[in-house]
Amino acid sequence: MEPEKNHHNRLGVAPIQGTSDALLSQLEQKEWYLPALQKMREHRKCEWLSVRLLLKSLLGEEKQILYTDAGKPYLADHSYHISISHTKGFVAVALDKEKPVAVDIEYLSPRVEKIRTRFVNEAEESHLSKENRLIHLLLHWSAKESLFKLLDENDIDFKTQLHLNPFEPELNRRTAFTAYETRTEKQQTFTVNYFVNESYILTTI
Repeated sequence: MEPEKNHHNRLGVAPIQGTSDALLSQLEQKEWYLPALQKMREHRKCEWLSVRLLLKSLLGEEKQILYTDAGKPYLADHSYHISISHTKGFVAVALDKEKPVAVDIEYLSPRVEKIRTRFVNEAEESHLSKENRLIHLLLHWSAKESLFKLLDENDIDFKTQLHLNPFEPELNRRTAFTAYETRTEKQQTFTVNYFVNESYILTTI
């Protein structure tokens, strides 16, 4: 998936490749990264540094990522809203100048079937694709992860408070479906953009 860039937002996906030392060598502001890296294992270092390199490629310069007490990322200069996600072998970053943004990436794995009953409600279950069931389940999980990040509320029940309207999943094409929440008084509706290929699925709001 090629990075998306326009005046207001950015979206990118990158593979996690190389050692942490090799990844760190591509970043200039070492003082931003070394204190945190000392507490991480190698796998986590590679994942963490890959996010910083992807952010640099999207914006053309290094930006420092900080975290709120609740663990939500933000840019030190507040130039963009940011959302980060990672999965086996890949990282994803979404940025928006004007409004909060959310991204989630998931590698293709049948393990999602084991937790299906925790996040798929009866209405959604009845509309699951017979031809692309695994992908459809992963899109439900990923979309609700993105909704969870965007709402930034405590104690959200994925099964009863986050809802996807019926759609048929499409592969290798950037497209969208709609979802809504019943967690807050606003009961908002959202457009969930998504992309599916042979390695991962990606959702953004």
